[in-house]
Amino acid sequence: MVSTSERSVAKGSRSWKEIRSERPPREVEVAEHKGRLLAELRAYRLREVREEQGLTQVELAARMHVTQPTVSELERGELDRAGLATIKAYVEALGGSVEVVADFGDHRVVIG
Repeated sequence: MVSTSERSVAKGSRSWKEIRSERPPREVEVAEHKGRLLAELRAYRLREVREEQGLTQVELAARMHVTQPTVSELERGELDRAGLATIKAYVEALGGSVEVVADFGDHRVVIG
């Protein structure tokens, strides 16, 4: 018995594999997009912690001694643009701590 996909190919249609091989993914763009999505995911998790503690962005900003838009930027995933001190202030204002790790492939060093 011939499957539907085999019949389509038999009639001159191309398979997904054939089409995909003609247009491979643009690896640089895929990596950039993946990085943006991961930053947004991390930021979302930070926001969840803030909300679990019942704090508004304004209240957290006051604890951090920054403006509410700074907190908003962090929670939108703009972590790469934020300084380490700002990220540390955010986490510590929620009662957490930040650990910085330098990764050298074969070994890791905890910096602070």
